Amino acid sequence: MGRVTERRKVVRIRDGAVSSRPDTLVAEEPLEIRLNGKPLAITMRTPGDDFALAAGFLVSEGVLAGADDLRNIVYCAGATAEGSNTYNVVDVQTAAHVAAPDITLERNVYTTSSCGLCGKASLDAVRTTARHPIADTPPLRVDPELLAGLPDRLRAAQRVFDRTGGLHAAALFDERGELLDVREDVGRHNAVDKLVGRALQSGGLPLSRSILLVSGRASFELAQKAVMAGIPMLAAVSAPSSLAVDLAAETGLTLVGFLRGRSMNVYAGEDRIALGAAAARD
Repeated sequence: MGRVTERRKVVRIRDGAVSSRPDTLVAEEPLEIRLNGKPLAITMRTPGDDFALAAGFLVSEGVLAGADDLRNIVYCAGATAEGSNTYNVVDVQTAAHVAAPDITLERNVYTTSSCGLCGKASLDAVRTTARHPIADTPPLRVDPELLAGLPDRLRAAQRVFDRTGGLHAAALFDERGELLDVREDVGRHNAVDKLVGRALQSGGLPLSRSILLVSGRASFELAQKAVMAGIPMLAAVSAPSSLAVDLAAETGLTLVGFLRGRSMNVYAGEDRIALGAAAARD
């Protein structure tokens, strides 16, 4: 199994002084995801929680909706000349009742925020494949002061980031601000997939009473993953993309960006934010 961190030699220059020392870096390795024996996708990830990552990815693809849809996940044996296992290929085996997805170029492309597919096609794809429409009944009602404290709680839980400075993080909080789970990965989308996959494996989907916080920007892909898991609120410490805002507005997702200190921008779904409480304190 690959390690989360690796050591590499680095030449340090500090105020003109030169020294050599080992440095701790975040590990990055490819993971091939197969579906019932057939290659589906390859992602660059930080090793660890690979089964959850694969399961979460398939939730975002509309293939899996609950624990009953998943039969097993296994590492595929042998990937080197010597036949040893690199633990970089997983096969997700679905239950008999799960329909085989239409693995077409368009289906694979729309999940990537850097793709050239038009915005309308991307929005339509999420709307037609969503298995857990956002349905927080009664609706979440979150105080801005509670949201303001979440980034510090996420940062305090980033154990590997403290050693490497090179990881994204995603965390799930409940409506009272209690930390439910946190995952780190070199890819922010992988960190979210690991969260969602762990929830699926434990029978926790949909995550209809949860807040998803990500350490970077809020891309269309991350908003898509929140919607597909039934998460009603996505918050990011940086900016959202225009397509993420469009998706949030269309699906009822609350989207918060630039969550820094007591400042934040609410781009969609402001009805879940207790704005009156914030106004009363100002």
